[in-house]
Amino acid sequence: MTRNSRGTGGFTLLEILVAMAIFAMIGLASTGVLTSVINSNQISQERFAQLQTLQRAMITIERDVLQAIARPVRINGEKTDVVMRGGQLEDSDADGLAFVRGGWHNPQMMLARSTQQTVAYRLSDNKLERLYSNYVDNVIGYEPKVRVLLEGVTDFQVEFVVQSDNTEAGDDTSVTWNDTYTGAALPKAIAITLQTRDFGTIRREFTLWSDGL
Repeated sequence: MTRNSRGTGGFTLLEILVAMAIFAMIGLASTGVLTSVINSNQISQERFAQLQTLQRAMITIERDVLQAIARPVRINGEKTDVVMRGGQLEDSDADGLAFVRGGWHNPQMMLARSTQQTVAYRLSDNKLERLYSNYVDNVIGYEPKVRVLLEGVTDFQVEFVVQSDNTEAGDDTSVTWNDTYTGAALPKAIAITLQTRDFGTIRREFTLWSDGL
């Protein structure tokens, strides 16, 4: 009788406590792994969103610069022959850039505007901003529209190639970059350098005139 009762007995208190401890450790480990995966996924999504914002900003800059045209604009109602200004501008925390671009999509000229657009870039409060207006020559006192392209920008620099001193095609060592430009003709090339908190230094160079570089 004693042997049979021992054979059909349940778990002891010690065995139950050991099993509970094992399950608790497994649960804690699983929670830690799940939390790590969730945090990694959130970081990846935030990083991907930042990368998409950067790509959109660079595409916008590239589209504008490559469609720059030699079209002078009126400044405070006065006619000028300046088609592009760049370098240290009064309304930017760093460098700035202003010009007229063409190729602004206006299907069948249905909108009350041309296919040309005045655009400018500046740095304000660590934000890269694009300024634009619907008309190239605006009335005095008109305030352009402002669109924030990229945040977390600590520096914005623009350089220009006015003329090239190279003697052989493809010789980039003799190209001289200027910090400022104000002229009645487009420069041959433009370089834009962004110093960002998330992606470090980003530099893009755009050729406006294919001959001479």
